[in-house]
Amino acid sequence: MLSLLSERIQGIFKKLRSKGRLTPEDVDGALKDIRVALLEADVNFRVVKDLVNRIRERAVGQEILESLTPAQQVVKIVHEELTRLMGGGERGINWAPQPPTVVMMVGLQGSGKTTTAAKLAALWKKQGKRPLLVAADVYRPAAVKQLQVLGEQIGVPVFSWESQDPVEICRRSLEQNLPFPPNPVIIDTAGRLHIDVPLMEELKAIKEEIQPQEILLVVDAMTGQDAVEVAQRFHADLGLTGVVLTKMDGDARGGAALSVLAVTGCPIKFMGTGEKIGNIEIFHPDRLASRILGMGDVLTLIEKAQEHVELEKAKEWHKKIQQRDFTLEDFLEQLKQMKKMGPLEELLHLLPGLGPIKELKGVEVDPKEVVRMEAIIQSMTPEERRNPAIINSSRKKRIAAGSGTRIQDVNRLLRQFEETKKLLQVLTEGKGKKKKMKELPFPWI
Repeated sequence: MLSLLSERIQGIFKKLRSKGRLTPEDVDGALKDIRVALLEADVNFRVVKDLVNRIRERAVGQEILESLTPAQQVVKIVHEELTRLMGGGERGINWAPQPPTVVMMVGLQGSGKTTTAAKLAALWKKQGKRPLLVAADVYRPAAVKQLQVLGEQIGVPVFSWESQDPVEICRRSLEQNLPFPPNPVIIDTAGRLHIDVPLMEELKAIKEEIQPQEILLVVDAMTGQDAVEVAQRFHADLGLTGVVLTKMDGDARGGAALSVLAVTGCPIKFMGTGEKIGNIEIFHPDRLASRILGMGDVLTLIEKAQEHVELEKAKEWHKKIQQRDFTLEDFLEQLKQMKKMGPLEELLHLLPGLGPIKELKGVEVDPKEVVRMEAIIQSMTPEERRNPAIINSSRKKRIAAGSGTRIQDVNRLLRQFEETKKLLQVLTEGKGKKKKMKELPFPWI
Protein backbone atom coordinates (compact mmCIF):
# COMPACT_ATOMS: atom_id res chain seq x y z
CA MET A 1 0.00 0.00 0.00
CA LEU A 2 1.41 3.40 -1.07
CA SER A 3 4.85 1.81 -1.32
CA LEU A 4 6.22 4.06 -4.08
CA LEU A 5 5.05 7.28 -2.45
CA SER A 6 6.25 6.16 0.97
CA GLU A 7 9.68 5.15 -0.35
CA ARG A 8 10.18 8.46 -2.14
CA ILE A 9 9.13 10.66 0.78
CA GLN A 10 11.15 8.70 3.32
CA GLY A 11 14.21 9.10 1.07
CA ILE A 12 13.64 12.86 0.95
CA PHE A 13 13.54 13.14 4.74
CA LYS A 14 16.60 10.94 5.10
CA LYS A 15 18.54 13.54 3.11
CA LEU A 16 17.14 16.34 5.31
CA ARG A 17 18.21 14.58 8.51
CA SER A 18 21.75 14.24 7.23
CA LYS A 19 22.09 18.05 6.96
CA GLY A 20 21.66 18.91 10.64
CA ARG A 21 20.71 22.60 10.52
CA LEU A 22 18.46 23.53 7.61
CA THR A 23 18.37 26.60 5.38
CA PRO A 24 15.31 27.88 3.49
CA GLU A 25 16.95 26.50 0.36
CA ASP A 26 17.13 23.02 1.93
CA VAL A 27 13.44 23.12 2.75
CA ASP A 28 12.51 24.39 -0.73
CA GLY A 29 14.55 21.60 -2.32
CA ALA A 30 12.82 18.99 -0.18
CA LEU A 31 9.39 20.42 -0.96
CA LYS A 32 10.17 20.35 -4.68
CA ASP A 33 10.99 16.64 -4.36
CA ILE A 34 7.82 16.05 -2.32
CA ARG A 35 5.77 17.80 -5.02
CA VAL A 36 7.22 15.52 -7.69
CA ALA A 37 6.63 12.42 -5.51
CA LEU A 38 2.98 13.37 -4.93
CA LEU A 39 2.34 14.07 -8.61
CA GLU A 40 3.92 10.73 -9.55
CA ALA A 41 1.61 9.12 -6.99
CA ASP A 42 -1.32 10.48 -9.01
CA VAL A 43 -2.41 13.08 -6.47
CA ASN A 44 -4.51 15.88 -7.96
CA PHE A 45 -2.20 18.74 -9.00
CA ARG A 46 -4.30 21.41 -7.24
CA VAL A 47 -4.21 19.36 -4.06
CA VAL A 48 -0.42 19.07 -4.36
CA LYS A 49 -0.03 22.81 -4.86
CA ASP A 50 -2.13 23.71 -1.82
CA LEU A 51 -0.43 21.08 0.36
CA VAL A 52 3.11 22.16 -0.52
CA ASN A 53 2.26 25.83 0.02
CA ARG A 54 0.87 25.10 3.50
CA ILE A 55 3.94 23.05 4.43
CA ARG A 56 6.31 25.77 3.18
CA GLU A 57 4.46 28.46 5.11
CA ARG A 58 4.91 26.51 8.34
CA ALA A 59 8.37 25.03 7.72
CA VAL A 60 10.39 28.09 6.73
CA GLY A 61 9.82 30.00 9.98
CA GLN A 62 12.78 30.87 12.24
CA GLU A 63 11.42 28.68 15.04
CA ILE A 64 11.72 25.60 12.83
CA LEU A 65 15.01 26.34 11.10
CA GLU A 66 16.78 27.25 14.35
CA SER A 67 15.46 24.34 16.40
CA LEU A 68 17.76 21.53 17.53
CA THR A 69 16.00 18.99 15.31
CA PRO A 70 14.71 20.93 12.30
CA ALA A 71 14.31 17.88 10.07
CA GLN A 72 12.08 16.20 12.66
CA GLN A 73 10.03 19.37 12.93
CA VAL A 74 9.51 19.38 9.16
CA VAL A 75 8.45 15.72 9.27
CA LYS A 76 5.96 16.61 12.00
CA ILE A 77 4.53 19.41 9.87
CA VAL A 78 4.20 17.17 6.82
CA HIS A 79 2.49 14.50 8.94
CA GLU A 80 0.00 17.03 10.29
CA GLU A 81 -0.73 18.46 6.84
CA LEU A 82 -1.18 15.03 5.24
CA THR A 83 -3.55 14.09 8.06
CA ARG A 84 -5.48 17.32 7.58
CA LEU A 85 -5.62 16.73 3.81
CA MET A 86 -7.25 13.32 4.30
CA GLY A 87 -9.82 14.51 6.81
CA GLY A 88 -8.04 15.05 10.12
CA GLY A 89 -9.65 12.20 12.01
CA GLU A 90 -11.82 9.12 11.72
CA ARG A 91 -15.27 9.80 10.26
CA GLY A 92 -17.75 7.42 11.83
CA ILE A 93 -21.04 6.06 10.54
CA ASN A 94 -24.15 8.19 11.05
CA TRP A 95 -26.14 5.70 13.13
CA ALA A 96 -29.88 6.33 13.22
CA PRO A 97 -31.36 7.28 16.63
CA GLN A 98 -33.87 4.46 16.12
CA PRO A 99 -32.83 1.30 14.19
CA PRO A 100 -32.41 0.39 11.49
CA THR A 101 -29.57 2.44 10.09
CA VAL A 102 -29.82 2.17 6.29
CA VAL A 103 -26.52 2.10 4.37
CA MET A 104 -26.79 2.46 0.61
CA MET A 105 -23.79 1.14 -1.34
CA VAL A 106 -23.24 2.72 -4.75
CA GLY A 107 -20.52 2.57 -7.39
CA LEU A 108 -19.51 1.39 -10.84
CA GLN A 109 -19.19 -2.24 -11.86
CA GLY A 110 -15.84 -3.79 -11.01
CA SER A 111 -15.13 -1.55 -8.02
CA GLY A 112 -15.83 -4.33 -5.51
CA LYS A 113 -19.17 -2.98 -4.29
CA THR A 114 -20.87 -6.31 -3.52
CA THR A 115 -17.83 -7.73 -1.73
CA THR A 116 -17.41 -4.49 0.22
CA ALA A 117 -21.05 -4.68 1.37
CA ALA A 118 -20.34 -8.16 2.77
CA LYS A 119 -17.09 -6.97 4.37
CA LEU A 120 -18.91 -4.17 6.18
CA ALA A 121 -21.61 -6.62 7.30
CA ALA A 122 -18.93 -8.93 8.73
CA LEU A 123 -17.17 -6.01 10.44
CA TRP A 124 -20.37 -4.76 12.09
CA LYS A 125 -21.41 -8.28 13.06
CA LYS A 126 -18.14 -8.60 15.01
CA GLN A 127 -19.10 -5.40 16.82
CA GLY A 128 -22.32 -7.03 18.03
CA LYS A 129 -24.73 -5.59 15.49
CA ARG A 130 -27.29 -7.53 13.39
CA PRO A 131 -26.70 -6.54 9.76
CA LEU A 132 -29.01 -7.41 6.88
CA LEU A 133 -27.76 -7.46 3.29
CA VAL A 134 -30.20 -6.45 0.55
CA ALA A 135 -29.65 -7.66 -3.02
CA ALA A 136 -30.94 -4.75 -5.13
CA ASP A 137 -28.72 -5.29 -8.17
CA VAL A 138 -31.16 -6.87 -10.63
CA TYR A 139 -29.06 -6.28 -13.74
CA ARG A 140 -25.66 -7.89 -13.29
CA PRO A 141 -25.81 -11.66 -13.87
CA ALA A 142 -25.36 -13.64 -10.65
CA ALA A 143 -25.13 -10.48 -8.50
CA VAL A 144 -27.88 -11.73 -6.18
CA LYS A 145 -26.29 -15.17 -5.95
CA GLN A 146 -22.89 -13.66 -5.18
CA LEU A 147 -24.34 -11.69 -2.27
CA GLN A 148 -26.19 -14.76 -0.98
CA VAL A 149 -23.00 -16.84 -1.05
CA LEU A 150 -21.09 -14.11 0.81
CA GLY A 151 -23.92 -13.73 3.32
CA GLU A 152 -23.90 -17.46 4.03
CA GLN A 153 -20.12 -17.37 4.41
CA ILE A 154 -20.24 -14.69 7.13
CA GLY A 155 -23.53 -15.77 8.70
CA VAL A 156 -25.52 -12.68 7.72
CA PRO A 157 -29.06 -12.90 6.22
CA VAL A 158 -29.59 -11.65 2.66
CA PHE A 159 -32.93 -10.21 1.49
CA SER A 160 -33.89 -10.70 -2.15
CA TRP A 161 -37.20 -10.42 -4.00
CA GLU A 162 -38.62 -11.72 -7.27
CA SER A 163 -38.84 -8.30 -8.82
CA GLN A 164 -36.99 -6.27 -11.42
CA ASP A 165 -37.73 -3.03 -9.58
CA PRO A 166 -34.86 -2.11 -7.24
CA VAL A 167 -36.96 0.51 -5.47
CA GLU A 168 -39.60 -2.10 -4.57
CA ILE A 169 -36.91 -4.51 -3.34
CA CYS A 170 -35.43 -1.85 -1.07
CA ARG A 171 -38.84 -0.86 0.28
CA ARG A 172 -39.85 -4.45 1.06
CA SER A 173 -36.52 -5.10 2.81
CA LEU A 174 -37.45 -2.44 5.36
CA GLU A 175 -41.02 -3.72 5.82
CA GLN A 176 -40.07 -7.20 7.05
CA ASN A 177 -41.38 -8.36 10.41
CA LEU A 178 -38.30 -10.11 11.77
CA PRO A 179 -38.01 -11.36 15.40
CA PHE A 180 -34.88 -9.26 15.78
CA PRO A 181 -34.94 -6.02 13.79
CA PRO A 182 -31.81 -5.75 11.64
CA ASN A 183 -29.34 -2.94 12.17
CA PRO A 184 -27.77 -1.89 9.88
CA VAL A 185 -29.51 -2.64 6.58
CA ILE A 186 -26.88 -2.66 3.83
CA ILE A 187 -28.26 -2.21 0.32
CA ASP A 188 -26.17 -3.41 -2.61
CA THR A 189 -27.36 -1.34 -5.57
CA ALA A 190 -26.65 -1.87 -9.26
CA GLY A 191 -23.64 -0.38 -11.00
CA ARG A 192 -22.70 0.40 -14.57
CA LEU A 193 -19.50 0.33 -16.58
CA HIS A 194 -19.74 4.11 -16.65
CA ILE A 195 -21.87 6.87 -15.14
CA ASP A 196 -25.07 7.48 -17.10
CA VAL A 197 -28.46 9.12 -16.61
CA PRO A 198 -30.49 5.90 -16.05
CA LEU A 199 -28.08 4.80 -13.30
CA MET A 200 -28.32 8.09 -11.45
CA GLU A 201 -32.10 8.30 -11.81
CA GLU A 202 -32.48 4.82 -10.34
CA LEU A 203 -30.18 5.62 -7.41
CA LYS A 204 -32.01 8.89 -6.76
CA ALA A 205 -35.33 6.98 -6.69
CA ILE A 206 -33.95 4.50 -4.16
CA LYS A 207 -32.59 7.32 -2.02
CA GLU A 208 -35.94 9.09 -2.09
CA GLU A 209 -37.80 5.92 -1.11
CA ILE A 210 -35.64 4.64 1.77
CA GLN A 211 -33.99 7.86 3.07
CA PRO A 212 -30.65 6.22 3.97
CA GLN A 213 -28.47 7.53 6.78
CA GLU A 214 -25.36 6.65 4.77
CA ILE A 215 -24.64 6.66 1.03
CA LEU A 216 -21.22 5.09 0.60
CA LEU A 217 -19.48 5.18 -2.76
CA VAL A 218 -17.17 2.24 -3.46
CA VAL A 219 -14.29 3.16 -5.77
CA ASP A 220 -11.22 1.27 -6.96
CA ALA A 221 -8.13 3.06 -5.60
CA MET A 222 -6.01 1.66 -8.42
CA THR A 223 -7.84 3.84 -10.97
CA GLY A 224 -6.09 6.92 -9.55
CA GLN A 225 -7.58 10.23 -10.62
CA ASP A 226 -10.49 8.42 -12.27
CA ALA A 227 -11.57 7.38 -8.77
CA VAL A 228 -11.64 11.03 -7.71
CA GLU A 229 -13.67 12.03 -10.78
CA VAL A 230 -16.18 9.23 -10.16
CA ALA A 231 -16.53 10.35 -6.53
CA GLN A 232 -17.05 13.93 -7.64
CA ARG A 233 -19.90 13.02 -10.03
CA PHE A 234 -21.67 10.65 -7.61
CA HIS A 235 -21.39 13.24 -4.83
CA ALA A 236 -22.90 15.96 -7.03
CA ASP A 237 -25.94 13.81 -7.89
CA LEU A 238 -26.54 11.85 -4.68
CA GLY A 239 -24.93 13.77 -1.84
CA LEU A 240 -22.56 11.05 -0.65
CA THR A 241 -21.83 10.69 3.06
CA GLY A 242 -18.62 8.73 2.57
CA VAL A 243 -16.25 6.85 0.27
CA VAL A 244 -14.82 3.34 0.54
CA LEU A 245 -11.52 2.88 -1.30
CA THR A 246 -10.98 -0.73 -2.41
CA LYS A 247 -7.79 -2.48 -3.55
CA MET A 248 -5.60 -0.21 -1.46
CA ASP A 249 -3.22 -3.14 -1.02
CA GLY A 250 -2.51 -3.09 -4.75
CA ASP A 251 -2.16 0.68 -5.14
CA ALA A 252 1.53 1.57 -4.85
CA ARG A 253 0.83 5.21 -5.71
CA GLY A 254 -2.13 6.10 -3.49
CA GLY A 255 -3.14 9.38 -5.10
CA ALA A 256 -6.85 8.70 -4.70
CA ALA A 257 -6.57 8.44 -0.92
CA LEU A 258 -4.89 11.83 -0.75
CA SER A 259 -7.21 13.57 -3.21
CA VAL A 260 -10.79 12.40 -2.57
CA LEU A 261 -11.69 14.63 0.37
CA ALA A 262 -9.89 17.72 -0.93
CA VAL A 263 -11.52 17.53 -4.37
CA THR A 264 -15.01 16.29 -3.50
CA GLY A 265 -15.47 17.32 0.12
CA CYS A 266 -16.60 13.75 0.82
CA PRO A 267 -14.65 11.85 3.53
CA ILE A 268 -13.11 8.40 3.16
CA LYS A 269 -14.63 6.13 5.82
CA PHE A 270 -13.22 2.68 5.01
CA MET A 271 -10.52 1.12 2.87
CA GLY A 272 -10.22 -2.39 1.51
CA THR A 273 -6.81 -3.96 2.04
CA GLY A 274 -7.23 -7.37 0.41
CA GLU A 275 -9.61 -9.87 -1.13
CA LYS A 276 -10.61 -11.71 2.05
CA ILE A 277 -13.76 -10.76 3.94
CA GLY A 278 -11.78 -9.50 6.91
CA ASN A 279 -9.56 -7.22 4.78
CA ILE A 280 -11.29 -3.93 5.48
CA GLU A 281 -10.19 -1.16 7.82
CA ILE A 282 -11.73 1.98 9.23
CA PHE A 283 -9.95 4.85 7.51
CA HIS A 284 -7.71 6.74 9.94
CA PRO A 285 -6.01 9.70 8.17
CA ASP A 286 -3.37 10.08 10.87
CA ARG A 287 -2.42 6.40 10.71
CA LEU A 288 -2.14 6.42 6.92
CA ALA A 289 0.00 9.56 7.08
CA SER A 290 2.26 7.76 9.57
CA ARG A 291 2.63 4.80 7.21
CA ILE A 292 3.54 7.09 4.32
CA LEU A 293 6.25 8.78 6.39
CA GLY A 294 7.66 5.49 7.74
CA MET A 295 6.47 6.23 11.27
CA GLY A 296 4.60 2.93 11.51
CA ASP A 297 1.06 2.27 12.68
CA VAL A 298 1.28 0.57 16.04
CA LEU A 299 -2.41 1.13 16.86
CA THR A 300 -3.55 -0.83 13.81
CA LEU A 301 -1.01 -3.53 14.62
CA ILE A 302 -2.32 -3.85 18.17
CA GLU A 303 -5.92 -4.00 16.91
CA LYS A 304 -5.00 -6.84 14.54
CA ALA A 305 -3.24 -8.69 17.35
CA GLN A 306 -6.12 -8.26 19.77
CA GLU A 307 -8.51 -9.63 17.16
CA HIS A 308 -6.54 -12.81 16.45
CA VAL A 309 -4.46 -13.63 19.55
CA GLU A 310 -5.48 -14.69 23.04
CA LEU A 311 -4.04 -12.44 25.72
CA GLU A 312 -2.87 -15.36 27.90
CA LYS A 313 -1.05 -16.92 24.96
CA ALA A 314 0.67 -13.61 24.24
CA LYS A 315 1.80 -13.30 27.88
CA GLU A 316 3.15 -16.85 27.78
CA TRP A 317 5.18 -16.08 24.64
CA HIS A 318 6.43 -12.83 26.15
CA LYS A 319 7.74 -14.69 29.18
CA LYS A 320 9.47 -17.32 27.02
CA ILE A 321 11.15 -14.66 24.90
CA GLN A 322 12.44 -12.84 27.98
CA GLN A 323 13.79 -16.10 29.39
CA ARG A 324 15.32 -17.01 25.99
CA ASP A 325 13.18 -20.16 26.00
CA PHE A 326 11.54 -19.58 22.61
CA THR A 327 11.29 -22.95 20.82
CA LEU A 328 10.46 -24.20 17.34
CA GLU A 329 7.00 -25.18 18.55
CA ASP A 330 6.41 -21.58 19.64
CA PHE A 331 7.77 -20.45 16.27
CA LEU A 332 5.25 -22.61 14.42
CA GLU A 333 2.36 -21.34 16.55
CA GLN A 334 3.34 -17.74 15.82
CA LEU A 335 3.55 -18.41 12.10
CA LYS A 336 -0.04 -19.62 12.19
CA GLN A 337 -1.15 -16.53 14.11
CA MET A 338 0.68 -14.21 11.72
CA LYS A 339 -0.98 -15.95 8.79
CA LYS A 340 -4.36 -15.02 10.27
CA MET A 341 -3.32 -11.38 10.65
CA GLY A 342 -1.97 -11.03 7.10
CA PRO A 343 1.38 -11.15 5.27
CA LEU A 344 4.36 -10.64 7.59
CA GLU A 345 5.82 -7.98 5.31
CA GLU A 346 2.67 -5.88 5.80
CA LEU A 347 2.84 -6.27 9.57
CA LEU A 348 6.46 -5.12 9.62
CA HIS A 349 5.51 -1.93 7.78
CA LEU A 350 3.23 -1.09 10.72
CA LEU A 351 6.18 -1.03 13.12
CA PRO A 352 7.97 2.34 13.36
CA GLY A 353 11.49 2.31 11.96
CA LEU A 354 11.86 -1.46 11.61
CA GLY A 355 11.69 -1.74 7.81
CA PRO A 356 15.36 -1.11 6.97
CA ILE A 357 17.11 -2.69 9.95
CA LYS A 358 19.36 -5.60 9.20
CA GLU A 359 17.72 -7.88 11.79
CA LEU A 360 14.70 -8.23 9.50
CA LYS A 361 16.59 -9.50 6.48
CA GLY A 362 15.68 -13.07 5.67
CA VAL A 363 12.44 -13.02 7.66
CA GLU A 364 9.92 -14.20 5.09
CA VAL A 365 6.71 -16.11 5.60
CA ASP A 366 4.71 -17.45 2.68
CA PRO A 367 1.32 -18.72 3.93
CA LYS A 368 1.65 -21.70 1.59
CA GLU A 369 4.83 -22.72 3.40
CA VAL A 370 3.22 -23.11 6.82
CA VAL A 371 2.08 -26.68 6.13
CA ARG A 372 5.59 -27.63 5.02
CA MET A 373 7.13 -25.98 8.07
CA GLU A 374 4.71 -27.82 10.34
CA ALA A 375 5.68 -31.14 8.76
CA ILE A 376 9.38 -30.39 9.27
CA ILE A 377 8.96 -29.41 12.92
CA GLN A 378 6.76 -32.43 13.65
CA SER A 379 9.45 -34.68 12.18
CA MET A 380 11.89 -33.49 14.85
CA THR A 381 12.37 -35.06 18.25
CA PRO A 382 11.26 -33.08 21.32
CA GLU A 383 14.92 -32.46 22.12
CA GLU A 384 15.57 -31.05 18.63
CA ARG A 385 12.60 -28.72 18.92
CA ARG A 386 13.85 -27.38 22.24
CA ASN A 387 17.46 -27.07 21.10
CA PRO A 388 17.86 -26.70 17.30
CA ALA A 389 21.61 -26.24 17.71
CA ILE A 390 22.03 -30.04 17.99
CA ILE A 391 20.57 -30.62 14.52
CA ASN A 392 23.56 -31.77 12.47
CA SER A 393 23.75 -33.09 8.90
CA SER A 394 22.55 -36.61 9.70
CA ARG A 395 19.61 -35.26 11.74
CA LYS A 396 18.67 -32.90 8.91
CA LYS A 397 18.67 -35.82 6.47
CA ARG A 398 16.35 -37.79 8.77
CA ILE A 399 14.02 -34.81 9.32
CA ALA A 400 13.81 -34.11 5.58
CA ALA A 401 12.97 -37.74 4.83
CA GLY A 402 10.35 -37.88 7.58
CA SER A 403 8.61 -34.67 6.41
CA GLY A 404 8.80 -35.36 2.68
CA THR A 405 10.96 -32.30 2.11
CA ARG A 406 14.55 -31.52 1.14
CA ILE A 407 17.54 -30.77 3.34
CA GLN A 408 17.49 -27.25 1.86
CA ASP A 409 13.97 -26.80 3.23
CA VAL A 410 15.13 -27.83 6.70
CA ASN A 411 18.04 -25.38 6.50
CA ARG A 412 15.73 -22.58 5.42
CA LEU A 413 13.35 -23.25 8.32
CA LEU A 414 16.19 -23.19 10.84
CA ARG A 415 17.51 -19.96 9.35
CA GLN A 416 14.08 -18.33 9.51
CA PHE A 417 13.73 -19.45 13.11
CA GLU A 418 17.00 -17.78 14.06
CA GLU A 419 16.07 -14.56 12.23
CA THR A 420 12.72 -14.49 14.02
CA LYS A 421 14.45 -14.83 17.39
CA LYS A 422 16.61 -11.82 16.50
CA LEU A 423 13.52 -9.84 15.54
CA LEU A 424 11.77 -10.70 18.80
CA GLN A 425 14.88 -9.67 20.71
CA VAL A 426 14.73 -6.26 19.02
CA LEU A 427 11.05 -5.84 19.87
CA THR A 428 11.23 -6.87 23.51
CA GLU A 429 14.58 -5.43 24.58
CA GLY A 430 15.46 -2.74 22.04
CA LYS A 431 18.80 -2.60 20.27
CA GLY A 432 21.13 0.30 19.60
CA LYS A 433 19.14 3.41 18.78
CA LYS A 434 15.94 1.51 18.07
CA LYS A 435 12.97 2.34 20.25
CA LYS A 436 12.13 -0.28 22.85
CA MET A 437 8.82 -1.94 22.26
CA LYS A 438 8.12 -3.34 25.76
CA GLU A 439 4.91 -1.35 25.95
CA LEU A 440 3.37 -3.42 23.16
CA PRO A 441 0.87 -5.91 24.61
CA PHE A 442 1.80 -8.39 21.88
CA PRO A 443 5.62 -8.28 21.52
CA TRP A 444 5.66 -11.65 19.75
CA ILE A 445 4.72 -10.00 16.43
